[in-house]
Amino acid sequence: MKCYNDKIMRKIIFITFLVTSLLITSSVCFAQPYGIGKYNATVPYGGQTSLSIATDGNVSIPINPSTGGLLATGTSTVTVTSTDVIGYKLYVRALNNTNMVNGGNTLPTSANGSPAALAVNTWGYNTDASGNFVGMTLSDVLIKSVTSPASTGDVTNITYGINIDLLKPTGQYTTSVIYTAVPQTN
Repeated sequence: MKCYNDKIMRKIIFITFLVTSLLITSSVCFAQPYGIGKYNATVPYGGQTSLSIATDGNVSIPINPSTGGLLATGTSTVTVTSTDVIGYKLYVRALNNTNMVNGGNTLPTSANGSPAALAVNTWGYNTDASGNFVGMTLSDVLIKSVTSPASTGDVTNITYGINIDLLKPTGQYTTSVIYTAVPQTN
């Protein structure tokens, strides 16, 4: 056992107390890496975050076309649940083909690059439930950006629209769409 002089021991205790006091009373919080963390977040520092995505399934849009074209819509509900403190981004894209296919018949996606009415014999989507749609692409398109945790689930409704006339053969036109949720990085 080593013995220490009382004066030396008091000096060591004082230094330790001072450092602890500075850390507790400091108004600056540091995260690793610098600038990424958030003070007072629902996920504790060093804790793991989670992200999951769910849909309500396939969208079916029954339609009885008319001579000049008839617009019909259906909605897909996407729920993203994330404990990431800086949120998530939600993307949509077509899987392999932007056309809806019915055997040898196709219904092309809209040429609309920004929300507008659908031309006859095209289809598209929107996220505001309006009568204006954009065409689907094969590249990921950002449809929602959330900047806070969504631990109870954040819902996004995507409305699909079809404007079809009597010139298109009857049958079931299908396509595949992919939703992707990724954590925010900044």
